[in-house]
Amino acid sequence: MAKTSAVEKNKRRRKTVANQAAKRAGLKAIIMNQSLSIEERFKATLKLAELPRDGSKTRIRNRCEVTGRPRAFYRKLGMSRIALRELGNTGKVPGVVKSSW
Repeated sequence: MAKTSAVEKNKRRRKTVANQAAKRAGLKAIIMNQSLSIEERFKATLKLAELPRDGSKTRIRNRCEVTGRPRAFYRKLGMSRIALRELGNTGKVPGVVKSSW
């Protein structure tokens, strides 16, 4: 199991990203708009820099929903390889069968 504090920090980051998404997208649109003056774009850049860093989508870490493990994460299933193996062996993941040859 991962540290509870790390899992909670990641959940808090997800909430911050959701709250800040519209504001960040608006500022980025202003920054990328070539028809605006350089001063307006620079002001938008400064406003974007003032927003919390945890509001950026790249700060979110993919973690296993079962254990909170940050590594060996399968995006399609939302869990780590270890949790997948344990649940697959017990038959709790549909369509997963233990291989033997």
